[in-house]
Amino acid sequence: MKILLSILCILLTALNTIGQVGELVWEDNFNTGQLNLENWNIETGTGVNGDFGTGQLDRATNREENITFKNDVPGAQDGCLVITTRKEFYINRNYTSGRLNTAGKKSWGPGHRIVSRIFPRDVKQMGQGFAFWMMPDEIPVGWNSLMWPQGGEIDIMEYVGSIPFHNLGSVHYAWFWQNNEWADWNHGHQGFYYSYETQQVPNPAEPGYGNYPPDENDTNAGSYGFHDYGIDWYSDRIEFFIDNKVYHIHYLNDGDAFAVDGEDQSAVLMREGKRVGISEYSNHFNEWHPFEHKMYPILSAGVGGASYSYGGAIVPEAEFPCSVFIDWLRVYKLDVNVGIMQTPLREFQIYPNPAKDNFTVTTIIPGTYKIKLLDMTGKIVLQKNFSNTAKINTTGFRKGLYMVTINDGNRSASEKIAIQ
Repeated sequence: MKILLSILCILLTALNTIGQVGELVWEDNFNTGQLNLENWNIETGTGVNGDFGTGQLDRATNREENITFKNDVPGAQDGCLVITTRKEFYINRNYTSGRLNTAGKKSWGPGHRIVSRIFPRDVKQMGQGFAFWMMPDEIPVGWNSLMWPQGGEIDIMEYVGSIPFHNLGSVHYAWFWQNNEWADWNHGHQGFYYSYETQQVPNPAEPGYGNYPPDENDTNAGSYGFHDYGIDWYSDRIEFFIDNKVYHIHYLNDGDAFAVDGEDQSAVLMREGKRVGISEYSNHFNEWHPFEHKMYPILSAGVGGASYSYGGAIVPEAEFPCSVFIDWLRVYKLDVNVGIMQTPLREFQIYPNPAKDNFTVTTIIPGTYKIKLLDMTGKIVLQKNFSNTAKINTTGFRKGLYMVTINDGNRSASEKIAIQ
């Protein structure tokens, strides 16, 4: 096992081009005490479907109660933007929030570092959350709109009170163009958590809900202080980092990290002594490669919602107002030395895929593994332990796409499978 991990570390080092942060091309330091409307839009309301697509309970407003500024915040370099959620009846909702974006005004794509210094001070209970994320600011030629998730989404900071010691950095995309139309099954997601304590992907990689609220003096909680949340966005990959510690690398093309097989894959591997999540791929169709185009940043708070958004339903113990402080947001050019050594990497095999009555999982290293089969809602439909090889009977399973994950207690990997 130690020999294998050493080999993987060498391979992953070879996979990365050497990038240097270059010229600062844009910034907002939020020091003037008012929002620069040449840069920012204030989004109000509850979204197209009434809950921003996440099941949120809040209404976003343009009031000072939800979007304001504050000086002398401990740990800040200067003044801060403050986005606050409140428990109050407003128009037709019992909670209010703030939501800003730069759509149509400022947007960036590959070749940039995009980073913000944020302190989610009051996000401490289930149902409280804050996100720093990006959505597309371009659409394909000849189209009037671009459907989600065909256009892609980058979640740089997704911090929720129900998982207080970890941040999620992830990408959302579609598996098929589907004529630029919505279909609930047509959604790919690759994400990894970052542990503030160990500064890497935690073990296990999925930390789960619990241990909230954290103590206000617990330095291992994201709510303890400021951190720099960002991405280095290259032409072939996106590297997610916190305080310059890279913990998730998503490759855009099939074969740039694993075997060329037409399958989404992910694994937790060792890189310079740290657990790093490696995933591929999101360029599934020729009509639009989502992460090769400009996107605009969003700063948004939320209350409640589904388990996949702000960490579940709001709990009675949650305290309001709940404020998050944004010290600055900056965009830099990336100076990149071109030339990548692309070495396919394969942790395990699944066959046949698509599967009809059964499929087999084999690993390259004998050992004790746990396998889980999840449907596209994230529900576990089967789990078992195995050594080296497992044969999974799918008779009676509903047809469709599933995710297979395996874990040996130190590393994990996953792959999509179709059951016919």
